[in-house]
Amino acid sequence: MMERAPWACDPDRSRGREFTLAGETARGPRSVFQRDRDRIIHSIAFRRLRHKTQVFIAPDGDHYRVRLTHSLEVAQIGRVIARALGLDEDLTEALCLAHDIGHPPFGHAGEDALEEAMADHGGFDHNANTLRVLMRLESPYPRHEGLNLSWELLEGLAKHNGPVYQPTWALAELDAAFPLDLAQHASLEAQVAAISDDIAYDNHDIDDGLRAGFLTLDTLLSLPSLEAQWRDIEARFPGAPRDRLLRELVRGQIGRMVNDVIGEAQRRIKESGAQSVNEVRAAGRTLAGFSPAMAAEERTLKSFMYKTLYLHEAQEKVASRARGVIARLFAAYRAEPENLPESWRASLPAEEPARSRHIADFMAGMTDKYAMDCYARLFGERPESLSNV
Repeated sequence: MMERAPWACDPDRSRGREFTLAGETARGPRSVFQRDRDRIIHSIAFRRLRHKTQVFIAPDGDHYRVRLTHSLEVAQIGRVIARALGLDEDLTEALCLAHDIGHPPFGHAGEDALEEAMADHGGFDHNANTLRVLMRLESPYPRHEGLNLSWELLEGLAKHNGPVYQPTWALAELDAAFPLDLAQHASLEAQVAAISDDIAYDNHDIDDGLRAGFLTLDTLLSLPSLEAQWRDIEARFPGAPRDRLLRELVRGQIGRMVNDVIGEAQRRIKESGAQSVNEVRAAGRTLAGFSPAMAAEERTLKSFMYKTLYLHEAQEKVASRARGVIARLFAAYRAEPENLPESWRASLPAEEPARSRHIADFMAGMTDKYAMDCYARLFGERPESLSNV
């Protein structure tokens, strides 16, 4: 690792953990942030990402990305940018690996269904739920709830998309217990994790969309930036198979975006004069992001992806069925709590809104497969096909 920059988070100066345990010793020569990363990787919640939707719900093929593989790809991109900027790579990696842990089954369709089911009980937000899982629900240790992660890791997850001025109930409860300075910007490590997420899904979703047949080369080449890159790739690799050239296009896109973020972040850091992580938090703006030209290009790409992939008619039909699965399951558990697993039934609160929030906690932790299995057990039939690839 290169020398840590003055604006980076320093594990030796961490603000600590929510629960301070007398006599606790580190297992092995690891920094605070390395321990955070390892606790995340060893968690059940992280393993469940293997069977949670990224873009395509319950895909038949095993070449499509899921939340787990997406998180690993985000972490790889994040470490590259963090190293170039002199940031703490371990904290950046931990943030990237953990950022999607709060997603329910079936991706945004599942989140929309839980949000609707919870409308009278505070709603549901996957980012706040990530904090809830890590701070309260995933509890493998004898003396405290949660994974007891560092303040810097939790702050970064709470604010990686910017300051939070109106936290939802879940985040507000956690912030009251362990204040995360929600009105400030987060560290550069958290900002890098956020932009790495954008870079990963912007480009890897192209790869999956091509594989599924929702995208074609001709439609991609309607975007001037991609068309120019494609012509350059054709010239550099004459006669190469088209599938390899398409993968080269995706790799090239990632490289362009990564290099743009590095250069733009270096410019913004210098312009801000920040010489400490606290000055980064007080800068009043995001310091790690795309240049204006790349940001405009990326907005065009996102608009294209929504039109051709995310909101494709076939995708919308499957998403509607997935929302129905979650809505029907939630209603069934509310009406007949005896259908909950024994451990969740035993701790079910008697009063609202805690009762519905408890059910939402259970359902948000489901994988796609487990949700469909629960549906089959409760209603005697498998859900209508949730896969379109």
